[in-house]
Amino acid sequence: MSIAPRGTDLSAAQDRVQRGETTATALLAASLAAADAPANAHVYLRRFDAGARAAAAAADLQAAAGQPLPPLGGLAVSVKDLFDVAGAPTTAGSAAMADAPAAAADCPAVARLRAAGAALTGHTNLSEFAFSGVGLNPHHRTPANAATAALDPTPRVPGGSTSGGAVSVATGAAWAALGSDTGGSIRIPAALHGLVGFKSTQRLVPLDGAVPLSTTLDTACAITRSVRDAVRLHEVLASRRVLQMPREPSAWRFLVPTTLMLDALEPAVAAAFDGALRALRDAGACIVERPLPALAELATLNATGGFAAAESWAWHRQRLGTRGNQYDPRVALRIRRGEAIGAADYIDLLAARRRWIAKVEAEVQGFDALLAPTVPLLPPPIAPLLADDAAFFSVNALLLRNPSVVNFMDGCALSLPCHAAGDWPVGLMLFAPAMADDRLLAAAAFAESVLPAR
Repeated sequence: MSIAPRGTDLSAAQDRVQRGETTATALLAASLAAADAPANAHVYLRRFDAGARAAAAAADLQAAAGQPLPPLGGLAVSVKDLFDVAGAPTTAGSAAMADAPAAAADCPAVARLRAAGAALTGHTNLSEFAFSGVGLNPHHRTPANAATAALDPTPRVPGGSTSGGAVSVATGAAWAALGSDTGGSIRIPAALHGLVGFKSTQRLVPLDGAVPLSTTLDTACAITRSVRDAVRLHEVLASRRVLQMPREPSAWRFLVPTTLMLDALEPAVAAAFDGALRALRDAGACIVERPLPALAELATLNATGGFAAAESWAWHRQRLGTRGNQYDPRVALRIRRGEAIGAADYIDLLAARRRWIAKVEAEVQGFDALLAPTVPLLPPPIAPLLADDAAFFSVNALLLRNPSVVNFMDGCALSLPCHAAGDWPVGLMLFAPAMADDRLLAAAAFAESVLPAR
């Protein structure tokens, strides 16, 4: 199943409903039919069809009465199984949470989607407890990458941890997917599917009612089919308006850091990234390539496991003591690294992060955004990673390498498809320091306008 082309995004679909050319009910029926298709066999852990149909019907009543539709107007949106949805359990893709009680209320992110008219279609699969960039799940099986199926019959990784969310959008089962991003968990699956994944500045969207991985790094955000949809979803989730920043192409200044982020690129990724830089330059943008030495410090700063290990251990230590045999062993291994991180070590890491952020922000002043490949490789086959721990951890580290920089710097970032139609999916990542979200979204809209159509 191929990715929906530009022009068939949520914004376009809502416009069609508003004009009376179709109905939200008809569009939802198509989304639910896609969710039932084999490509989505391991995507949904639980479905919310009845509630979704009610939301679509309500949107149709508004459209029929000539009233403006709410931002998400009865269209299908999936929810990662980290976020509380009233009446449903939240199990974080884990057997250790299988007996979790039903949530008494929507978490704030879900409540905002519902208030904006979203037809919430179900909880989607993920890497257990969101702790992987690969997307494998031994409890519920792994949804295969939906973007590569037409190119190669070998089942390939969907990217994680928002694996099911990406597949739901790629197959048409949803127009957007609510997910989380701790080290790339929105941008990695978006890049591997040729979709758009926007990680906002963390503080802009509340995380209450979401199972945490790292309270320092977690961000609630969404996968979409276009930058304008990313803006729309962000405005709903953050309950704020994005300031429009149109510019002449020659006014955009981008920095390509040559430290770390261009290492070990697969040839197809390098070619697509070079093509994206060429398209931006040809459009008139200024692109500067130079080292960013601070990036080389990250491996040392996070050598003991970083915030994810320390903070996940704090949340999981009691459950690991009673139900550790129900965890994915690879997830449990990484969580248990946090046991050896003392309070003084953690406080030192907080201080080191503050110093590191200040250094990076000083070095990137004067640029609108930084550019890098979202991930350095194409989607690898699933089977070898299921069987070989060394192969799994190697691929996981490569997938997380570039996007995790942004979480550590408390920044914002967007992964944008930069491959030509018919080619393997490759993501271009634009990123910037904290609270530069509006400028970053404007830069991404400019980049999307000059990159090859998919």
